Amino acid sequence: MSNAVRVLIHGASGRMGQALVRLAAEHPGLDVVAAVTRRAPSPRVVDGVAFFAASELSGVPAFDVAIDFSLPEGFDAVLALCVARKAALVSGTTGLSEAQRAALADAAAGIPLVWASNFSLGVAVLAELVERAAAALPGWDCDIVESHHVHKLDAPSGTALTLGQGAEAAGATPRYASLRAGDIVGEHLVQFTGLGERIELTHRASNRDIFARGALHAASRLAGRAPGSYRVRDLLD
Repeated sequence: MSNAVRVLIHGASGRMGQALVRLAAEHPGLDVVAAVTRRAPSPRVVDGVAFFAASELSGVPAFDVAIDFSLPEGFDAVLALCVARKAALVSGTTGLSEAQRAALADAAAGIPLVWASNFSLGVAVLAELVERAAAALPGWDCDIVESHHVHKLDAPSGTALTLGQGAEAAGATPRYASLRAGDIVGEHLVQFTGLGERIELTHRASNRDIFARGALHAASRLAGRAPGSYRVRDLLD
């Protein structure tokens, strides 16, 4: 695929990794050159994509950007590989330690990277709207209500906390509420309430593929950029 961005998918055996491999085939500007799984893969090639075990990471072919949705114990190796090869990194791996976050910040001096708890393009726009509303409505109450499926353990969600941090930076004092019910993929409501009026900003996810599509979009926009730490919203255009 000429002129396509060469992609390494790290964490390809997970739910997000599988979605990335599947959906990348539909993206005309991306070419998955390798997929990395925790254990030795079988078969080695699936639909033209070469699979490697995590222990073989150093031997993967040249790539322009790595998309990482793995586990904290696998994160250090893919970050180091991107730094060594001067390749971009898109990561949604959660549960990183303070040392790993510090390493991520250090790596941004040499490569372009984006880490996010949520790669939905709609959520990226929501975050910007929340900050604008918080700045424009000083003194208004700010409440964030997030709803997810019954199996989600953390509360508030990482996305809710990210939205709240943005609101707080713009002058609001967010309060949080969490609901766990059924098979809800993810809903986030940010409510600003003043005297006699109320604004509600809401994002609803009905399909988990949106997160993989957002990460692929970010990868296509991040490759070739100057070193630095980017947000998903920086890569919308």
